[in-house]
Amino acid sequence: MAEPGDGTRPRSPVITARAAASFEPVPRSVAHARAFVRDTLHGWGFSDVVDDAVVLTSELVTNAVIHAGTAAEVLCLRSADRVRVEVADRYPEREIPLQRPEPSYPPAEQESGRGLMLCAALATRWGVDYAAARKHVWFQLDLPARPVGTRFAGPAVPEQQLPAADTRVRVAVLQADADGTLASWNDDAEHMFGYPPGKVIGRPLADIAAWPQTPGTGTGLAEALLLSRWEGSYGIRCADGRVVPVYGSHLRVRDALGAASTVCLLVHESERAVLQSPVRATGAEVGPGAEARAVDPFEVFIGSPPPEDLDGLLQRTVERARDMLDADAAFLLLATDDETELEVRATTGLPFTRQRFARVPVEAATGRYGSARMPAVHEDLTAVPGAVPLLDGTGMRSAVTVPLKVEGRLTGSLGIAAELPDRYSNEEALRLQFAADRIALAVESARLGELERLRRGSLSFLVEASDLLAGTLDRDQTLALMAQMTVPTLATWCAVYTIADPTSEPHLAYVLHEDEDRIDGLKALLNRISPPEPLHTMGARPWPAPALEARRTTPPGQMPAGASLTASAATAAAVAGETVVLPLMARNRVIGMLTLGKPAEEHFRQEIVELAEDLSRRAALALDNARLYSERMSISRSLQRSLLPPSAPAIPGVEVEVIYRAAGEGNEVGGDFYDVFPIGDGSYGFAIGDVCGTGPEAAAVTGLARHALRLLAREGFGGPAVLERLNAAILDEGERSRFLTLLYGELRRRADGGADLKVVCAGHPLPLRLRPDGRVEPAADPQPLLGVLDELELHEQTLTLDPGDVLLCVTDGITERREGTRMLGDDGLAEVLAGCTGLTAGAVAARVLRAVERFAAEPASDDMAILAFRIPEPRSGD
Repeated sequence: MAEPGDGTRPRSPVITARAAASFEPVPRSVAHARAFVRDTLHGWGFSDVVDDAVVLTSELVTNAVIHAGTAAEVLCLRSADRVRVEVADRYPEREIPLQRPEPSYPPAEQESGRGLMLCAALATRWGVDYAAARKHVWFQLDLPARPVGTRFAGPAVPEQQLPAADTRVRVAVLQADADGTLASWNDDAEHMFGYPPGKVIGRPLADIAAWPQTPGTGTGLAEALLLSRWEGSYGIRCADGRVVPVYGSHLRVRDALGAASTVCLLVHESERAVLQSPVRATGAEVGPGAEARAVDPFEVFIGSPPPEDLDGLLQRTVERARDMLDADAAFLLLATDDETELEVRATTGLPFTRQRFARVPVEAATGRYGSARMPAVHEDLTAVPGAVPLLDGTGMRSAVTVPLKVEGRLTGSLGIAAELPDRYSNEEALRLQFAADRIALAVESARLGELERLRRGSLSFLVEASDLLAGTLDRDQTLALMAQMTVPTLATWCAVYTIADPTSEPHLAYVLHEDEDRIDGLKALLNRISPPEPLHTMGARPWPAPALEARRTTPPGQMPAGASLTASAATAAAVAGETVVLPLMARNRVIGMLTLGKPAEEHFRQEIVELAEDLSRRAALALDNARLYSERMSISRSLQRSLLPPSAPAIPGVEVEVIYRAAGEGNEVGGDFYDVFPIGDGSYGFAIGDVCGTGPEAAAVTGLARHALRLLAREGFGGPAVLERLNAAILDEGERSRFLTLLYGELRRRADGGADLKVVCAGHPLPLRLRPDGRVEPAADPQPLLGVLDELELHEQTLTLDPGDVLLCVTDGITERREGTRMLGDDGLAEVLAGCTGLTAGAVAARVLRAVERFAAEPASDDMAILAFRIPEPRSGD
């Protein structure tokens, strides 16, 4: 029975590839399923739909392995224009619906039941197939259409209309291997960027490329290097620290052996015409007499085909605006949702500092010409400082700005500028406004599409981040994860400050930079300045202190030009960009701060800051959980250590060895215990016991037994009397009481070098005596255990240990070690002990432990204690 999201089952396309995997019903399977789908789709080259597929797979596999409690089977199917993913589970009690019910959605606070809602929201098509004992949920994601490249030829034009270029046009030619590592670097590249080939060959291109890192939007550098062709603008970080805007054309090729690589041709952004593919002419320009017609350039403002992504559309817009009005520079800004700020998204002819997400207010000054909501002609910017904040310090004297509006709402601002005053009049403003009106709707549509892709990419990013943060309770690992998730995806560098308590100062706990060589310098710089103030307010806020300190320690006059940066100058360049601080708030308390930074001349885009805020809320809770867990474990360890003997046991003239292993994470003492202590008059008491159960509850009875044994033995009570009184004390605990097996004994050295022992074995595994000739025999008889019967009749047994004899005492965690149906048992322990003749007490205990650990592959599930005594044999000549 099918239940597709649009009412129809899609026609089966030709399947060109498939991949399948099964996942066990355990929580970690959700992460493994996400990784499987991500790797599969990346391998198929379907990076455009990876984020949506990962999110949907995560929800559907969670439904199967967590909520239904069954194994999940994931099948990925590839066709020419789509990908289909199926998730199947086996839930025997599921009823097959007889008719399609009305859609019902879970309440907002409910965690489950959202898988099909996401399918309806994200998938092109989806559906559910039911069988008697299994269910398939499938979704289909269509691939975006990609235009096919076309060859072009342009007409002859007058020389004065040709694009400008330097006297010597330089084209940098780089070649990146399949993994993005630079394999070749020509002379023009060295001249343009300052790196000799030996400094860059073998390094990833990502190390020197200033490429926007925005999850889910546009094309990242790694994806661009995998495309057959790519063309666009980005930046290259030069050897002197500057970021040089370049225009690049990438072509993916293969060598004679079939190995793929990418050839990258780069020119300065101002010379992009050297590499830029021409735009096809529109129908209005084609046909007889087209040359004779006067065509307004803005009628074909964007050209055909339009760029696929928002950045490409905006960049073409400013280039056309600059060219059509013969301007020296052009810029386009997009408005924030509240229309209070404008964010720089595309420029040409301006310094690189103005090109990456800088923000200016909508109302830059009072009056008509200070607002981005109205067209404005600025005849001389020096007469009204700050009228166009973006142009401050650029040398531009005149400018025209016009608003981009959709349905009366301000969505952006388009402007042109010139280096001479009085260049523009109302006529240019009208033409620019006409162009802005033509492109406003297309820009807003592309912006909304980008926001939707960013939202989906952010959702996938946060799913992964939450899964990683939930997978550890170690504080240091949580700090490392916080930094590694933000660098380089959200920021170039990151610093995490922690606050131990409300009265403590912030402590710099972790620093990370995308270039590992910069971490030490960055840490030193941050230690020189005061940490950010831990404000009890949500949201990101700017923190200019790192950039100010960088400029103070490395004045511009000391920055080397055309050569490699010194360490201090490189560190200064790394932190001289925008820096924001996000509070880490958990349980209504500021427990730290997450600081994100960009290098010189770069800014954060608002969507990235919002994503970082969401991540900081998750990270704060994970960090606080790790802190609470660490505190709890510290307290637990302190209490548990108090139940162990204060020092290693020692008896003069007798070798004594103890090995103790408590079961359970973080437990240093549990149900098993031991003790060796002096009684007086040359006698020593020893005990080894096992309280029913493990963990803190058993440890409480352990403490009672160990302290009671010492007290009663030193009061002069014999072995049976000591155990009988301990039995009464255990029963007095009532519901908290636990039954206890115990081997108690007293040891006294003899003049001939041997030792006399008195032992009582109350329900405990019997002690074993190893003779020098390899014979192994029990050293006591079994008697009733403690904590069960009110009245006990126990008796004491005596034995003598001669020189060379070994007495081995263990708990049942040793003898009951299991591997499937096999158990080590008393006979197995005796066999191990028989092979220990001639060994010291320490070697005997170590060999027994090694045999127990090797008996089974799984970790021990019960506490284990080993207590070994050996009477040394006299050395020759004694």
